[in-house]
Amino acid sequence: MKDDLVAVVEAYLKERDVEYDRTPGGDFVVTLPGTRKQKTLANLVIGDHALRIEAFVMRHPDENQAELYAYLLTRNARMYGVAFSIDKAGDVFLTGRVSLTSVNEDELDRLLGSVLEYSDGSFNRMLEIGFPTAIRREWAWRVKRGESLANLEAFSDWAGAPE
Repeated sequence: MKDDLVAVVEAYLKERDVEYDRTPGGDFVVTLPGTRKQKTLANLVIGDHALRIEAFVMRHPDENQAELYAYLLTRNARMYGVAFSIDKAGDVFLTGRVSLTSVNEDELDRLLGSVLEYSDGSFNRMLEIGFPTAIRREWAWRVKRGESLANLEAFSDWAGAPE
């Protein structure tokens, strides 16, 4: 069954022209392009009984950790297939597990779509909560040097304002 699922996953990714690599252990590392978060790498790990999906979202927040983790837990209640989690360092991930018998092209589409939506769709809010000081500092540095603020535009309503 595991070999059959490897073929299903590989065919799904190739048919949709999704960028991916294979690890030495045979897992898939899928690159999902975003609009807020440039890209999200999702690992698809085919085990004996389940497909595990794991995606790094962002490093541990510099500040407001409790507020960020509360935001993530609240988001988890409305999510499909994956949930936000943190590791020992406080880095944020999306993780999920699906029975091998449930995995088909439609389910892969839902899972990868969920990872992209939750990672990309929540990214700016997560940065606002976890890194406001760093964003303000970067904004001020760029203004002072005449650098582009294009990739900070999502924070324009507050990043340039005095604290």
